[in-house]
Amino acid sequence: MSDRQTAILDLARAEGRVAVEDLAQRFGVTLQTIRRDLSDLAEAGLLDRVHGGAVARKGVVNIGYDQRRRMNEAAKAAIARACAAAIPDNCSLILNIGTTTEAVARELLAHRNITVITNNMNVANILLANPGCEVMLAGGTLRRSDGGLVGDLTQGFLTQFKVDFAVIGCSALDADGDMLDFDMAEVRVSRAILQRSRQAFLVADASKFDRSAPGLIGSLSQIDRFFTDRPLAEPLTQACVRWKTQICLC
Repeated sequence: MSDRQTAILDLARAEGRVAVEDLAQRFGVTLQTIRRDLSDLAEAGLLDRVHGGAVARKGVVNIGYDQRRRMNEAAKAAIARACAAAIPDNCSLILNIGTTTEAVARELLAHRNITVITNNMNVANILLANPGCEVMLAGGTLRRSDGGLVGDLTQGFLTQFKVDFAVIGCSALDADGDMLDFDMAEVRVSRAILQRSRQAFLVADASKFDRSAPGLIGSLSQIDRFFTDRPLAEPLTQACVRWKTQICLC
């Protein structure tokens, strides 16, 4: 690969999707040159071509935590602000594993008299700075890669609660509105969280629209509000209307 193709591949892996026009402007080359680069990378099995650009090759293993934490930071921050604004003081909620739910935790630092139950050690550490927040950390098997707690102990802990709000993330969202993830232990915990909440919020940026993962968490039909940064495809938007799932563009 050329240096430019290597840089394009790094961008696609970091951002999920790259656009021909943006790449041409970034590298100061023609649209035709970028299209050739993307075709070469697709033929090498490194990218998948989509209309107007390309996406990182789909697979069965998630991107590393540090890389995910740096991806789409502005979008995650906007999503987190909107989600936190929909959560009142004097309530209980569950936050699960994910870099976007961690962004939500940072936006909850000014909330008062809230109880947060989480299986995410990073969320717990963030909310230690809020004296108006009681933090309850689930037990379970520690996933060293991202500070998540999963397993039977985690699920058993969550069954003891019925909270006002659940805030969950996912690794991918397909065209049918199915929420997907890579780790089946995490999938089972996310399902348990949805069952133990009165209202369910999904926080996921648009890079999740272009990805796939093997584990099924559930459907957007189970979600009350979906906070994201890009409109959904029209068929899925119409499905959300039927399901009464509110799409909140941030």
